[in-house]
Amino acid sequence: MVNEQKRFALFLATGDSTLVKKTYGGYFNVFVSTFGEEDEKWDLFRVIDGEFPDDKDLDKYDGFVISGSLHDAFGDDDWIVKLCSLCQKLDDMKKKVLGICFGHQILCRIKGGKVGRASRGVDMGLRTITMVQDAVKPGGYFGSEIPKSLAIIKCHQDEVFELPESATLLAYSDKCNVEMCSFGDHFLCIQGHPEYNKEILFEIIDRVVNMKLMEQDFADKAKGTMESAEPDREKWQTICKNFLEGRSEQV
Repeated sequence: MVNEQKRFALFLATGDSTLVKKTYGGYFNVFVSTFGEEDEKWDLFRVIDGEFPDDKDLDKYDGFVISGSLHDAFGDDDWIVKLCSLCQKLDDMKKKVLGICFGHQILCRIKGGKVGRASRGVDMGLRTITMVQDAVKPGGYFGSEIPKSLAIIKCHQDEVFELPESATLLAYSDKCNVEMCSFGDHFLCIQGHPEYNKEILFEIIDRVVNMKLMEQDFADKAKGTMESAEPDREKWQTICKNFLEGRSEQV
């Protein structure tokens, strides 16, 4: 018996930067190369431009990923409200959804959490986040050994500052109380960016400085966090892939 090809969808909530277009062919390729497998089919929906799948097609997908965004997850733009409504449906269907940054905040919002401006200010650069050891089950998508901490690239000005009771807090840091959480076995929310590398982060920082939204010294400090350290990219890839695939293998 031949296994059916797995199918996933990316809800892209940001535009493609010049660098990402030129180097990677767009954010879609960045996400698929990070979280996808060769034998899978991935579809792109630019939700920021009002592109959404039909409700009748949702059941065709094994899982979904929601990207980061320059927009606020607590905003009421038409496409954000529509995305929230769609995520409610996916929650009812118990579909696997991986929320990254803005996506993390959207999933927490629809579950009753509180999202707003980060109380400790903008967070940009490489950060070490601490795992809540007794909240992460060995043998799940983390694998048999739960790391005490993981390094991840951060780039956000908003945060989830209050989780609903239905959430399980999985990680925190000194900059952000909710770095990672889950809802049941079907929603995984990560404040950082497992898909980013140094090149993508630095281009974003430079763009934000050029837009006069960040002081140069803050930008230099953010870049400095990656001078002699790297994100735990492979570990993040494995965790996210295991989650989306619904499998628990050794990480």
